[in-house]
Amino acid sequence: MSEKKRLGKEAYGGVPGEGYSPYVEHHETMREFTLRAVIVGILVGIVFGAANAYIGLKVGITVGASIPAAVIAIAISKFWRATVLENNMVQTVGSAGESLAAGVIFTVPALIVLGFMPQLSKIFILSVVGGLLGVFFMIPLRKHLIVREHGRLPYPEGTACAEVLVAGDRGGTMVKRVMAGVGIGALYKFIMEGMELWSYKPEWDIRGIQGARIGGEITPALLGVGYVIGPRIAGIMLAGGAIAWLVLIPIIKMMGSGLSEPLYPATILIRDMGPAAIWNNYIRYIGAGAVAFGGLVTLIRAIPTMVRSFGSGMKEVARGASSSGAVKRTALDLPVKYVMAGALGLGVLAWLLPQIPVNVVGAILIVIFSFFFVTVSSSIVGLVGSTSNPASGMTIGTLLATSLIFLGFGWTGTAGMVAAISVGAVVCIAICIASDTSQDLKTGFLVGATPRRQQYGEIIGVLSSALVIGWVVFFLHRVYGIGSEQLPAPQAVLMSMVVKGVLTMSLPWTLVFIGVFIAACVELLGIPSLPFSVGLYLPIRLSTPIMVGGIVRQLTERIKDMDLRHHLRERGVLYGSGLIAGGGVMGIIVAALYNSSMQSEKLIAAGEPVGAATRVTAAFYKFVNIGHDWAGNWAGVVALVAFGALTMTLAWSIWPPSRRGRRGA
Repeated sequence: MSEKKRLGKEAYGGVPGEGYSPYVEHHETMREFTLRAVIVGILVGIVFGAANAYIGLKVGITVGASIPAAVIAIAISKFWRATVLENNMVQTVGSAGESLAAGVIFTVPALIVLGFMPQLSKIFILSVVGGLLGVFFMIPLRKHLIVREHGRLPYPEGTACAEVLVAGDRGGTMVKRVMAGVGIGALYKFIMEGMELWSYKPEWDIRGIQGARIGGEITPALLGVGYVIGPRIAGIMLAGGAIAWLVLIPIIKMMGSGLSEPLYPATILIRDMGPAAIWNNYIRYIGAGAVAFGGLVTLIRAIPTMVRSFGSGMKEVARGASSSGAVKRTALDLPVKYVMAGALGLGVLAWLLPQIPVNVVGAILIVIFSFFFVTVSSSIVGLVGSTSNPASGMTIGTLLATSLIFLGFGWTGTAGMVAAISVGAVVCIAICIASDTSQDLKTGFLVGATPRRQQYGEIIGVLSSALVIGWVVFFLHRVYGIGSEQLPAPQAVLMSMVVKGVLTMSLPWTLVFIGVFIAACVELLGIPSLPFSVGLYLPIRLSTPIMVGGIVRQLTERIKDMDLRHHLRERGVLYGSGLIAGGGVMGIIVAALYNSSMQSEKLIAAGEPVGAATRVTAAFYKFVNIGHDWAGNWAGVVALVAFGALTMTLAWSIWPPSRRGRRGA
């Protein structure tokens, strides 16, 4: 391979995607799709999938696995001298497990909440059909979203993952900077959530404006994501959150406090609600409508390119594969004819298999909604990253439309609810897998991977993780009880509410259309409605730390010297990538530690015979969890100070004291 020190500045834009020169050139060959890389990727995917299933059912969000998987691949690669493309294959296969887990735990537990216990075979079939649809529908979008939109869609995790892989391949100061971010991010996360010395999501009510609240989920991962995506997208996203939490929620609080009865879908009076309850009961529906509109606009804009891509694919089918040898290695996708046949075959399976209890109309809806929201999801994560992908909002849109159609046909009652949630589960899994696939393909585009081999890796990751995720859901339900206080499954509970609300004709459609019209007005102002809608839908505490990272990035972008700007920006991306990875890995470790400690305490309390390891586990978590009760009103202040210090480490990684004199160069 030709001698290179880093990704070129063109990795961040400045040249058309077709003219970008990747880290590994198209004419270079090296080990990539190897058995050892696939096996390690499968193991990583199973571990991350299981951990994220617990996290998602506990708090309603999951931890992205692409960058942690890449870091793990780099860490173990010294034992088998892996190439950068083999490490890329490990993270490609491994990250699929986390994404599949997210799609499953956001939807399938809704069946349990409604009183229907799914079988393992049902979870497996839903996972396979949804996961493969997500991979297949992303393939024809690659040339448009990854190649032609290069520079306009940053794909923050994908770009950061590429930086991590290249840093690991080149070694030296670059990998040290990444590992410094990993160490600081992991240490910060452990002190914050493992030891609970301060709150990870401090929030304050704004005096004088009843119902207004501001806060931040001050995690290393969100700070890193904010730096990678930059100030514009972060600012638009924060604007959506500000409209929700500083305008809409106060209006609802003020106007609804005089009501003497609960306003559906809430079951308590508005005057008794806090901002979080108003957001959960009302703003989510407004956000879902906004996201649906923003997604529709994105799809309409992408239709011409998609039509051209499909047209080119059909011409290739008609000509045969004789000309495929002229295609560059870095431009080789799975053949369109196989992709189309696979998607149609999955639609037929959805119709025929008893584990997906839908008729031909339901199967058609699965294929149509999967294609639509795969396009939307892949565009969203290109803008704001997988961490902020509103998969549940798009799934709500699917459930709304599906339930309405079922209601029109008279398919209500138990059978209608199970069928609607099954459709939503397949689509949600497709959305989550497409989000992961698009980030992975961006990474591959930057480092010079073969897209076709990556697509094979995604398929393997889906199939291997689908074999395990059902057992994980069953285990967690048996231990904690899905829907209980210990495992509230907030996303799944919301899905069950939507289906029940439509099929019993009690859904607040006014809220949904308010979201549609807000997004339309934003689009008319010339502002991209999709990142705005994402901010409107998500809690504002997710947008504020992203904005902080974006502000640090803006300081870099003000430098006039192009070469120096690229150099400093790259330093920040490397360190920010480490923050994302370190925070993500430690989040999973803390969750596993907490889970193991709770199990140990239950056994000890029940008088069960336990070994020394069990007692040590319980004692260790109690020992490190020293701040559980002390923080009180000071938690927010301490949290801000700690997050300020973390932000300063990001700034120092870009402008160390010895180089600050060059900032104005």
